[in-house]
Amino acid sequence: MKIVTRFAPSPTGFLHIGGARTALFNWLFARRHNGTFRLRIEDTDRQRSSSDAIAAIIEGLEWLGLNWDAETVYQFARAERHAEVARQLLAMDRAYHCYASPAELETMRETQRAAGTPMRYDGRWRDRPASDHRPNVPPVIRIKAPRAGDTIISDKVQGDVRFSNDVLDDFILLRSDGTPTYMLSVVVDDHDMGVTHVIRGDDHLTNAARQRQIIDAMGWPVPIYAHLPLMHGEDGQKLSKRHGALGIHEYKNLGYLPEAMRNYLLRLGWSHGDDETISTPQAIEWFNLESIGRSPSRVDFKKLDNLNGHYIRQASDEDLANSTRPLLKAFDPKDFPNLRAQLIAAMPGLKERAKTLVELADGAQFLVAKRPLALDDKAQKIMTAEARAHLKNLIPALQPVDWVPEALEAAVRNFVDANGLKLGVVAQPLRVALTGRSTSPGIFEVLQVLGKAESLARIADQAVI
Repeated sequence: MKIVTRFAPSPTGFLHIGGARTALFNWLFARRHNGTFRLRIEDTDRQRSSSDAIAAIIEGLEWLGLNWDAETVYQFARAERHAEVARQLLAMDRAYHCYASPAELETMRETQRAAGTPMRYDGRWRDRPASDHRPNVPPVIRIKAPRAGDTIISDKVQGDVRFSNDVLDDFILLRSDGTPTYMLSVVVDDHDMGVTHVIRGDDHLTNAARQRQIIDAMGWPVPIYAHLPLMHGEDGQKLSKRHGALGIHEYKNLGYLPEAMRNYLLRLGWSHGDDETISTPQAIEWFNLESIGRSPSRVDFKKLDNLNGHYIRQASDEDLANSTRPLLKAFDPKDFPNLRAQLIAAMPGLKERAKTLVELADGAQFLVAKRPLALDDKAQKIMTAEARAHLKNLIPALQPVDWVPEALEAAVRNFVDANGLKLGVVAQPLRVALTGRSTSPGIFEVLQVLGKAESLARIADQAVI
C-alpha cells in the first residue's frame, strides 16, 4: 500500500502552532514511508475564508520546509463532485430528502431541551414515501445513519473509540441550496485523493464517527486514523490567543530557524527515548504513530529558544550571515562594502550568545554603526574620564601591531602590565569604544573584524577628554 497523508487547513485564519504540528506529523509519516503528502485547502466557508489566510498558510508551510506533492486541492472547487456523491447515496437508499422547515427543527430542539434529551434530528422524514414531498420546498439530503449498535474508530493514538449509533443522528449531506456540508466534502476528497492515513487533532474524533458512516455507506476503504491530543499553554489551559499564539510564519520574523521549529514541534507530543535534539533526517527515519502520546502537550517557549540557540550554533557562518544581513537596521550598503565578509568573520563570537536571528542581528549591529558611535546607558557609565585617558594612551601601543587577535591581545596585555593596570580597566572601555555597548563578542576578534583603520578611528572618537 502506498501511503498518502494530507494536511487540510481551513483558511479562516493563520496557520497556528497546533496546525503546523499536524502538518509536520503528516509530512514526516509520508516521507518515512516514501509516500505522498498532499495539501488541501478546505475553503468551503466562503464568508470566513480569505486569500490572505491561504497565503499565510502556504508561506508558513514553505518556511517550515514541508513541501507537498502534486497540486494543491481547493475543496470549494470540487463542490459538484461532493454533491454527486450525495445524490448517489440517495439513489442507493442510503440517504433521503428531508423537508423539515427551520421552524419545525427549532420546535423539535425546544421539545428535546425541555425533556432533557440529547438535541439531535429525530428522523421524521427518514421513512416517509416520496409522495409526501412538499412542492416548491427545496429539501436537504440526510444520510440514513445506522440506529443500532456502535461505530468504532480504531485509532493509532487514542485506541478503539466507541460511539453509540443512537446518539449519532441523520446529519445533512447536501443543503437545500445544493451545497455540500463539510462532513461530506472531507470524506469524498480523502477518498478521491487516495488518502490512507488521516492524522489530525482529536477535536475531530466525533467527526470521524460520522464520516465513517459515509465511508461505509459508499463501500469505500476506511483510512487509518491517528487523532492528536490538542496543545495547552504553559498554564495547562487550551492554547488560545491569550497565550500569545502566533501564525507560524511570524516565527520567521522573530528570528527562529525552520529546522529548530521542526524539532520543537516534533517534541510536542512525540518522543524517541530521551532525545531532545532531533535533526530532520533523524525524524524522518524514526517517526511513527505509535510514539505519539495521548496526553495534551504543553507549549514551552523557553525550550524553543534553547533549541533555536542550539541550531544557530550548529549553522554555518555563511548561512547565518546571509540570514542576518536583512535584519540589520537600515544602513547604506555603499558605506559597508565588506559587510558580508565581516559578518562571517564575526559569526563565531556572535552566535555563541544568540538564541534567535533577531538577537544575532542585534549583536552584529556594531558592524554598521556610524561614527561617532552612540553609547547605550551601561556603556556611558563605563566611559569615564579615566577610561578615555587609558584609550588615548592605548592608541600608540596598537598602531604598529599586526592586526590579528593574538598580536592585539598581547599588545593590550603589555600595555596594562606596563601601566600597572588590570585588564578589565582597559578592556571594558575598549569594548565600548568599538561597539557602543558593554557586551559584545571577544574584543580582539571585534578589532580584527572591524579592521585597523576603523578600530583606531572608533577608539580615537572616545579618547577625547
